[in-house]
Amino acid sequence: MNIAIHGIGFPKEFVPHVKELIASLQEHDVKIFFTEAFSKSLKKHQVKIDSYEPLLPKSIVSEMDFILSVGGDGTLLDTVCLVGSHEVPIVGINSGRLGFLATVAKEAIQKAVKSLINREYAIEKRTLVSVHTEKQLFNGVNFGLNEFTIHKRDTSSMITIHTYIDGQYLNSYWADGLIVATPTGSTGYSLSCGGPLISPGARNFVLTPVSPHNLNVRPMIISDECEISFKVEGRGEKFLVSLDSRSTTIDASDELKVKKAIFSACLVKFPGYHFFDTLRQKLNWGFDMRN
Repeated sequence: MNIAIHGIGFPKEFVPHVKELIASLQEHDVKIFFTEAFSKSLKKHQVKIDSYEPLLPKSIVSEMDFILSVGGDGTLLDTVCLVGSHEVPIVGINSGRLGFLATVAKEAIQKAVKSLINREYAIEKRTLVSVHTEKQLFNGVNFGLNEFTIHKRDTSSMITIHTYIDGQYLNSYWADGLIVATPTGSTGYSLSCGGPLISPGARNFVLTPVSPHNLNVRPMIISDECEISFKVEGRGEKFLVSLDSRSTTIDASDELKVKKAIFSACLVKFPGYHFFDTLRQKLNWGFDMRN
């Protein structure tokens, strides 16, 4: 079994759990690979590990049986970019705080490894959003797990985002920005802007305006089979667009099209996990704030 470990940084206090993870894998017939970023994190914390091989750039990603993402949700989003269209299953090990995506707690690392070895898990396919323009954006990595966002950049004035669904005019959003969120991303930026929560298996996108001038303009759920296109206007010449945590600027002349990617992110879920449990725990549902 080939397993790669990826991480873009973890706190020093998490080092014992990293050692526990690697030791648990080494107890089994597993060939362990580290990404360059994870290797740098180990060196930073002066962690020495034997019996592993560095992960070659992208060339052997498809040969991995699993990729373990060690960090928070941001690290898992980066891991999705690393995997790309290969659809290698990803295990999110949470060294952070919130952990909507990285659901394996530090206390459950050994149990998770045992479940992987014994193939006691389920693969949950998550929809990705992809962006298409005439020029290359985001260094060619034009897909994201959470959301695509258009936002004002050089001015305090609002921008106008003319929006079309399958070529049909929907609305001109006069706002600070507009979010196109996947079901996975519905618990992120979209939620903070008043968007609805969507269960991971739903085949939808949600359009959520950021601080709209017209308060009657509400978030809207649409089928993920739709193609969404935009034309942006404003007092500034440049606008900001982002895919998850990656951002770049565009001109008003750039036409943007957004649709579902032709491949998915495959997240490993272990027995006992359920999305609704995560919502209750992370959002403190049912918790009496008066106590």
